[in-house]
Amino acid sequence: MGKWGKRIGYGIGDLGCNLVFSTMASYLMVFYTDVFGITAAAAGTMMLVTKFIDALTDTGMGLIVDRTHTKWGQGRPYFLVGAVPFAVFTFLTFYIPGFGSSGKLIWAYVTYCLLCTAYTVVNIPLNTIVPRLTSDIHERDILVSTRMVCAMAGTAVVMTITEPLVRFFGGNNEARGYLVTMTIYGIVAMFIFFLTFASTEEVVPPTVSRRHSSLKEELKGLTGQAWILFLLNLFYFSLYVVRSTTVIYYFKYNLGRTGWLSLVGILGILSGLPMLLLLPALEKKYSKRSLMFFSIILYIAGDLLIYIGRNQTVCLLAGLVITGLGIYGTFGITFAMQPDVIDYSEYKKNASVAGLIAAFQGFFVKGGMGLTSFIIGAFLKYGGYAANAAQTKKALSYIEICFIWIPVVLCILIAALTCFYKLDRLREEMTHELEARRMNQENEI
Repeated sequence: MGKWGKRIGYGIGDLGCNLVFSTMASYLMVFYTDVFGITAAAAGTMMLVTKFIDALTDTGMGLIVDRTHTKWGQGRPYFLVGAVPFAVFTFLTFYIPGFGSSGKLIWAYVTYCLLCTAYTVVNIPLNTIVPRLTSDIHERDILVSTRMVCAMAGTAVVMTITEPLVRFFGGNNEARGYLVTMTIYGIVAMFIFFLTFASTEEVVPPTVSRRHSSLKEELKGLTGQAWILFLLNLFYFSLYVVRSTTVIYYFKYNLGRTGWLSLVGILGILSGLPMLLLLPALEKKYSKRSLMFFSIILYIAGDLLIYIGRNQTVCLLAGLVITGLGIYGTFGITFAMQPDVIDYSEYKKNASVAGLIAAFQGFFVKGGMGLTSFIIGAFLKYGGYAANAAQTKKALSYIEICFIWIPVVLCILIAALTCFYKLDRLREEMTHELEARRMNQENEI
């Protein structure tokens, strides 16, 4: 298989993940409040509780990956293991049982936890294997960018066709429309994971010999740069959830542009495509740190343009395009940092902890998503939000805070953290040192 076959085979795995992940980020809160039939506060609390449970499973999955040694590699086998459960639990999460309110809430807790666990099984390995697929830094950047483009394609599909598919399959029955649509997404994702398994091969061994170690010993392999990466993931995915969830509320209720929802989705997402396509070339010329600052500035500028020009169609469209460039630039850079952080643990601590790093990433991502969903639910509740009804001025102001001002705060936090990222200047030195260690290992063998 050629280079692009491997790149697309790896990257398309995130398309499969995002068919469901992006739906959960963008539509699950609306589904739970307006279709499933639980309150915004109950839905927000459930997402907070289940995300922290799910974050613990990420840690367990990372440890499992680090301890897996098969002829297929450390991460690849789990694309097969997790594919079928992912499809099954997607169906169950969007199935509405004929229970009372308490029974339905329990059902939501259980099925959502199971779906998130299945997602963990396939997504943690997807995060860990880039350093094992190649040691070439530019090729890694291309792999990460290919993955981000595929992830964006999955999100674009969700934001563009989910609502029309729900109407098509459901008619006046939204519950049936969501169930059929999400079942299709789950089955497509399952076959994509099979393709990712078949298209990838782990060819770069760690420089650290295999050995059994305790969690306490593995935690010592984490560096300060790893903790910066974890916090960047927390704040980025909090930003992602706030934007993806509240854009529906903001355009539907604050702006009264319900007919724009599909356009909003496609503009906000596909506008990031140029950034993702350019990132490998930009990363050869500029540091990841500088590109992160640039992306954050873009997002804040677009966000403020939407706020200032909320009554002007041109300003709204331009703001969506600019925020799309900013959020996907931040997305791509955050994930491009991960292979460097994994290598830094091998370089500085002589520790192979790719699985643990991916696990903690997942922990902070899902913890942040859960906390953000809880905050959104709380804001909607205390603002007096009423599903499918005209909103009060107070409710509209709370929706505006969620969509406009919380993202600005998160962007400032991301920029502040990026000030402490230092691996750009160490990248070349790390590469030479790790290659030398691998050569020594081969000579000893």
